[in-house]
Amino acid sequence: MCGFCTRSVRLLEALDRHRRVRAVPYQRPGAAASVGLTVEECAAAAWAIAPDGQRYRAAAAVNASLAVALGSRFPLLLYALPGVGRLQDLIYDFVAANRDRLPGDEPYCEQHPIQCG
Repeated sequence: MCGFCTRSVRLLEALDRHRRVRAVPYQRPGAAASVGLTVEECAAAAWAIAPDGQRYRAAAAVNASLAVALGSRFPLLLYALPGVGRLQDLIYDFVAANRDRLPGDEPYCEQHPIQCG
């Protein structure tokens, strides 16, 4: 995870008081394959995998993770509103393209080099 992503996960964990979300860096050996994704897919966007196997990518993954962390479907309902999801997707794409320039924490793999490949 880059520094921006590491900080974002830390924020998500702070919101997730009941520890319902488990964030796993795709750089951890076997992490992507364990959920049927490629490393390239994970490097391109955040993913959220629901217990029922439903997959969410990019902005939808952020909303799904927030919904679980907060214990509320509101983020997903908001994302589903006409135009809102598309706007969030555009913002996500901009952030993802510039994440290395955005403020963040020390990247996860620099903090835990043994856990990353």
